[in-house]
Amino acid sequence: MGLVVYDWLVQEAPTMKRVSVAEARKRLKGLLDEVSSGHQVSVVRRGREVARLVPPRRRGRRLPALGAFRASIRVTGEPVSRVVVRARREGRY
Repeated sequence: MGLVVYDWLVQEAPTMKRVSVAEARKRLKGLLDEVSSGHQVSVVRRGREVARLVPPRRRGRRLPALGAFRASIRVTGEPVSRVVVRARREGRY
């Protein structure tokens, strides 16, 4: 079995700006500029959060195609189904 390595970008949570829906409508371009630089914006209606503008997740390394991955695996040994049938016959299940 191979080793699985997870690559996560860990960064401190930025302070989130809160704006009303009306303000978000007026300042959408500016808010999007802030979000693209890494900030988060909470859009509120009557004091309750209704939306959150966050920057997109950074893309990690692409995984190889599933077909190529399957082709790279070699199955060896006795089929599991045969092992299970034998174990049942011998009462070891």
